[in-house]
Amino acid sequence: MRFASPPRRSPPESVVPMINVVFLLLIFFLISAQISPPDPFETRLPVAQSDSPPLGQAVLFLAADGQLALAGQGAGADAWQAVAALPGDTAISLRCDQSLAGTALAGVMARLAALGFVQVELVVQP
Repeated sequence: MRFASPPRRSPPESVVPMINVVFLLLIFFLISAQISPPDPFETRLPVAQSDSPPLGQAVLFLAADGQLALAGQGAGADAWQAVAALPGDTAISLRCDQSLAGTALAGVMARLAALGFVQVELVVQP
């Protein structure tokens, strides 16, 4: 007696290609994303009427207590060494806290001028 062979089942669809595509997209977005380092300390920017974005190539942070930090570099005396190592034609964006004393800001501006920086802009909150 000859029995009919059972119908062949098709194998289930593989999800491996879909997982590969998802991981490739994830890697693409991680590589193409521009991740910026966090600010060295929190600063509340002064409020002013301005609609132009800051154009400085180097960002200098100045805290309410006068602490100084260069973005991506050290803070304190190391920050002044890193600033002094910058070329003199570098545009600097100064992000200082709104409660910083004016005399401290004037001292920082004078020191930047003594180092040879001629283009310093104060970043404000519009």
